[in-house]
Amino acid sequence: MVLIKEFRIVMPLSLEEYQVAQMYMVTKMQQQNTNNTEGVDVLESRNFEDGLFGKGRYTSKVYRLQSKAPTWLSTFAPTDALTMQEEAWNAYPKCKTVIKCPYFSSFTLTVETIHKADNGHSENVHGLNKQKLGNREVEIIDIASTSDDYWSYVIGSNNVDFSKFQSARTGRGPLLQGWQDECKPVMTAYKLVTVDAPYWGFGSRLEQALIAGERALFLESHRNIFAWIDEWYGMTMKMMRDVEKQSIPLYHEEPLESPF
Repeated sequence: MVLIKEFRIVMPLSLEEYQVAQMYMVTKMQQQNTNNTEGVDVLESRNFEDGLFGKGRYTSKVYRLQSKAPTWLSTFAPTDALTMQEEAWNAYPKCKTVIKCPYFSSFTLTVETIHKADNGHSENVHGLNKQKLGNREVEIIDIASTSDDYWSYVIGSNNVDFSKFQSARTGRGPLLQGWQDECKPVMTAYKLVTVDAPYWGFGSRLEQALIAGERALFLESHRNIFAWIDEWYGMTMKMMRDVEKQSIPLYHEEPLESPF
């Protein structure tokens, strides 16, 4: 059974700010989670242009996540079964990511993202047909919330209490109940996740586990975007591209100021 779930993550940012913040977050989280045996290897990063997305950035990565595999998975596969291959086409505000696992050759996980300047109430931004809409489940993720499930433990948590947090550089925050309907600027990342693991006996369990893993990753990564706002605010995409090319560590004692 193919699972289709749409996650909507509302953010107290503009679309332009989110583009920079997302790249900052991805680079910093990769640096934090990569070591000699596990983490992320960037195989290719280049500009692309096609008829579907227009102009954008293509990346190819390998994720080595052996220690993060659920214990039950070892019943069916070796510990290196969670080596994932990712291809991504980022033509902001649209993006598509396809993840495959060489060990499970029939498995695919696709994340299609559309970013909109709204507060999460657009009902069919992905243009799904009637059948897919009927199969789709929708969940709105509140970045002011936290989670303590298995995947949240594996991915980690920044422990910031957004009900008390306020950005020193922008004055945004705290995020109190109902903040999504009151904050300005505001935007939403609409992430449509499709998982297909056609394996008898454990395919459904694998699909559910990966959906839960994606949810935990979306929550933590977007919490980090806002928690790190005073680090990335004022940066430009050109500055972030330079950081990406040079693999410059992203942590700074003082927030970076934009020279532009």
